[in-house]
Formats: sequence, C-alpha cells, structure tokens
Amino acid sequence: MPGLRSWRRRTISTTAAPRTYPDELRERAVRAVHTTGRPIAHAAKDLGIHKEALRGWVRQAEADRGERDGRLTTAEREEVKQLRQENVELKRANEILKGRQCVSLPRRSTVPGRGRAGDRSPA
Repeated sequence: MPGLRSWRRRTISTTAAPRTYPDELRERAVRAVHTTGRPIAHAAKDLGIHKEALRGWVRQAEADRGERDGRLTTAEREEVKQLRQENVELKRANEILKGRQCVSLPRRSTVPGRGRAGDRSPA
C-alpha cells in the first residue's frame, strides 16, 4: 500500500559536525579566561563558543606553557602525529618488501653445472 510509508518519520542525525574556530578566536578566548579569571562556561557563553571546546583550548594552552602535567604540548602532539605517519609508511614499505621476497628468483648453486640453465658455461 503506497500510503503506509508516509506516516513514518525520517530519522535525522542529532550529532552536529564539529565546528572549527579561527586561531585568532581561540587565542582571544584563552586570553580572556586567563586575564579575567571568569569561569570558562561564562566566558564561552559570552563568546558564543561551546564551553567544552574552550575548556580544551585552555588546558592545551596551559600544557604549552608548562603549567599542566599529563598533557602533551602542541609541539609534542605534532611530533607524535609525524612519527605515526612515518611508522605507517615504513610498515607499508616492509609489507611490500616481504611480498617481493616470496617471488624473488631462485638462488644460484655454488656447484659448477648445477645453477640455472642460463648460468652454465659452454663446455
């Protein structure tokens, strides 16, 4: 029956895509939290930023200044990211080389006359 499908509601995703904020806004927001001493939630509301986003920025800024332990600095995060990419590339290269080992040519015999057919010297 064609009319049965019309009563169903279409499902819409309730998770929003993560917003990206300009670096200038991030720096200004972090500076505002540190200079005013206001709670992060209040500063975030004034700036129109989600409070958890601002909280993460503040924590990262503290780690970069050496004020927070247990969190990597931005430079360390970039280094880890680069090393992980390099590790993936090296693993891929190793897999390629392992595959080539399986199809390599047979080894030559050290006994005269026992090598491959093209290796024999004319008698």
